[in-house]
Amino acid sequence: MVGMALDAENNQKLSASLEDYLEAIFNVADEAEGARSKDIAEVLGVAKSSVTGALQALSEKGLANYRPYGCITLTESGRAVAAEVARKHNILKSFFISVLGVDPDIAQHAACRAEHALGPEIIGRLLSFIEFVNESHENGHDVAKEFGAFYEKHAVPKAEVAK
Repeated sequence: MVGMALDAENNQKLSASLEDYLEAIFNVADEAEGARSKDIAEVLGVAKSSVTGALQALSEKGLANYRPYGCITLTESGRAVAAEVARKHNILKSFFISVLGVDPDIAQHAACRAEHALGPEIIGRLLSFIEFVNESHENGHDVAKEFGAFYEKHAVPKAEVAK
């Protein structure tokens, strides 16, 4: 399970699902004092009963402060793990949009899937590549635009890819 975040307190790898819950709490709670189960369920598109089970697991791991019908907050360890998951997500989404020219909605979904599978070395290299592309653009060499033109010229039509 390469690329999964470590539960900082117990040094255990978290499942992709629990990483998603941490990231959702992190993002929802960032906008308010805490998160509510219904908000997490809505963000992740899952049933409230699924949220309850995940919150209990995160609470047992010392990553979330959870009590039924109350606001959910992250512990210090939970915030650290969630921030790392969100950072990976944002790097991937930025790469997909800025460098590859992928539609933002498609990039969002792809980043959600890829963030769990890519380890820190690949994420670090992607971040460096994005910085390289941005710096090249500032120096008058637009690598992303050149790639876009190359892709348009050499791309395999979608119908052929589906075969």
